[in-house]
Amino acid sequence: MRLCIVLSFFLIWTAGYSQFLEGTVVDENTGDPLSFATVAAYSSADSSFSAGTIADISGGFQLQGVPSSAHYLEISFLGYNKKIISEIQLKEGNSIQLGTIFLKPSQSLLDEITVTGEQLTVVSKVDRQVFDSKRFLSGTGGTATDLLKNLPGISVNANGEISLRGTTGFVLMINGKPIQTDAAVLLNQLAANSIESIEVLTAPSAKYDPEGKAGIINLITAKKLEEGVFLQLNTRGGLPSIEDYDNASKARRYGADFTINYRKKKWDISIGANYLRNDISGRRVGEVSTIVGDTLTEFPSDGERSFDERNNSGRLTLGFSPTKSSNLSLGLYGGRRSKDRTADILYLENRGSLRGAELYSFQYFNENLRIRKGDFALGSIDFTKDFADKSRLSASFLYEYTLLGGPTTNRNLAFPETNIVLQDEFNTNDNPLNGVRFQVDFASKPGQLGVWELGYQFRSLDHEGDFIYERRNNTTGIFELVPAFSSEVDLQRTIHSIYAQLTGTKNKFNYNIGLRLEQMDRTLDLKDKTGFLDTTYLYDFINPFPSASIQYDLSDDLALKAAYSRRIERTTTFKMNPFPEREHSETLEQGDPTLLPEFINLIEVGVLKDLKKASIFANLYFQDIGNVVNRVNTVFNDTILNRIYSNVGNARSAGFELGAEVKLTKSWKAFLGGNLYNYKIDGTFDNRRVETQSWIFSINANSSISLPGTWLLQGTFNYLSARNTAQGEDSRFYNPSLSIKKSFAKGRVNATLQWQNIDLGLLNSNEQRITTARAGEFFTTTNYVYEVDILMLNISYTLNSALNKSKFVKSEFGEKEF
Repeated sequence: MRLCIVLSFFLIWTAGYSQFLEGTVVDENTGDPLSFATVAAYSSADSSFSAGTIADISGGFQLQGVPSSAHYLEISFLGYNKKIISEIQLKEGNSIQLGTIFLKPSQSLLDEITVTGEQLTVVSKVDRQVFDSKRFLSGTGGTATDLLKNLPGISVNANGEISLRGTTGFVLMINGKPIQTDAAVLLNQLAANSIESIEVLTAPSAKYDPEGKAGIINLITAKKLEEGVFLQLNTRGGLPSIEDYDNASKARRYGADFTINYRKKKWDISIGANYLRNDISGRRVGEVSTIVGDTLTEFPSDGERSFDERNNSGRLTLGFSPTKSSNLSLGLYGGRRSKDRTADILYLENRGSLRGAELYSFQYFNENLRIRKGDFALGSIDFTKDFADKSRLSASFLYEYTLLGGPTTNRNLAFPETNIVLQDEFNTNDNPLNGVRFQVDFASKPGQLGVWELGYQFRSLDHEGDFIYERRNNTTGIFELVPAFSSEVDLQRTIHSIYAQLTGTKNKFNYNIGLRLEQMDRTLDLKDKTGFLDTTYLYDFINPFPSASIQYDLSDDLALKAAYSRRIERTTTFKMNPFPEREHSETLEQGDPTLLPEFINLIEVGVLKDLKKASIFANLYFQDIGNVVNRVNTVFNDTILNRIYSNVGNARSAGFELGAEVKLTKSWKAFLGGNLYNYKIDGTFDNRRVETQSWIFSINANSSISLPGTWLLQGTFNYLSARNTAQGEDSRFYNPSLSIKKSFAKGRVNATLQWQNIDLGLLNSNEQRITTARAGEFFTTTNYVYEVDILMLNISYTLNSALNKSKFVKSEFGEKEF
């Protein structure tokens, strides 16, 4: 049946003509192909429209159906100056080869590009915004997260969670390949120096996997294609901490990475490795109260909450092009990382009262260390073939093995006599994961309707978990199994999907319409350690995921667009494991084996405008989210809350997004991004109504001043307003920073000094309060105070920067569970 569907798509292709015009459209500055550029032929006699088409994904086009007479050709792409090729005389039965056609970026800020040699910070295309990562000095020597926090609609909170338009549910892609991982984890590991540009697709087409309710963030690491050797070395070091958070040990921040890319004739070889130590000091101040029957329990707390993080990895890519039209690539990746979270908390006065009368009061110290480790090994094979008629076939296969795990120690000690152990608990887990992805795509030659793209994808995930929780018997000194917190989990998930989409142009309209059909099977096996529980949970579906977008070019510098996309947010193994996991003294975390994926419908309309000294884009959007998943709390006992992942109902988000780049003077420019939206949750949890609504906004501002002598000064300000949750509110969170960069040796050596999280004892930077409550049951408020006034020095050396074409395979499955 699936084969019949695929074959039916192939029958839709439009037959060709015997005479045609051929060429390839590329960016004049970078040489990059301009996929889906518009090509139109007009009669030289009366300027009437004769025929049109769009370029394929490699920038190539074949314009058919042009009458045998004199014509002129108009080639255009949003964000670029239109190009006219006149006096084309096409004779019947003949074809004309136009070769490579170069388009320049639009006149907006063109003077600046000529003077400084820099690209625009943002270029708006038909289906995405593209941001030049090198424009953001705050990310130099850091991670991809440091870059993303500068973009419109993206925000990062105190716990490092990354949101796009207010949601953490987005798909991360590396060089166009989907990465099925926890985006925050990977982005905090990936070196910012390796990223050339960032693409944000908020309404992706059916060509892309529908996962991710907020859309797609695509990180581009490839550069201009030339032969030779490219070498880049980066070092990073942090100055001693300025603020003292009374942590057990000082934060250490340093790292280094290198990339070597060699291209010669048919060979393309890339080797890379990195090491990053990125610790963060901080404190946690909390206040919790619970009500069980008539008894009120209160336990305020204060203590250390810090992170020690180490990442190291090695990558190898071998590319071979047996012909000019085909390419074969082998990618290998091995990595190891660990993230230790220390939460040594003093519970200042744990007290209980019955109808106002005090029952007890005491202090204790909770010594808590959670270690998360991940070892990764994976490989991929990719193949592409370009045909003479400008069609393309591509296929890829990826296999990943990941071993996740790490113990958590949780010890309650008397205070101030901390040598007295009240409770000693230990839990560990081994999580081996096997993942497979196979994908094949075909893009047809340009026809009368445009370019047809067809594809099939298969994904398989097998994730096992062995969770062991033990508690020390204070009488015997022996650690004994706690069955309520111990389990064996096995998640198996297979996904088959096919898609077809048409991308075309008609006069000043550009359009894309597509449909993706997905079939998913999910099996979750649960066992406890006593042998009494052995339950299997099944879930499957066949669902369509349509998409459509249209853009109308009012002029060379003004365009309107509209789009619709249906998407899905899948659940991880962790969120479906119903056996509680002890996070620390006052918290358990628990999943739901019947958890349903979220289904999302997105509609957006926008405008793109280039001015003489400014470039602006603005979008209005609406999201409707079914089966919305939230982390909600219940009372486990008098001093422990149980955090549960649950489908709490439906949510909707309606907002306005703005990005603007302005050239204030010859040497001073500013980039401003903002997002304002209304978020509402409407549903139930535990037979109680969940209904909350609020306005939320974020601001990302960046201002750069070029100084004499190759100096560059840049200030950045990131602000996230208070945000409602299913049971409470997360407070505002902001981070100012300042960077100064100096270039040496004709740009081959760059030194950047960063002042991160500026506070000076006057602000409340890098600090966020999280509050949850349920009337008659509990109240909790926790203030996370993380390190401020951090000074970092980054030094990089680059040899033959124009030659970098390095691409590396990334983890697709394991990092989502890290």
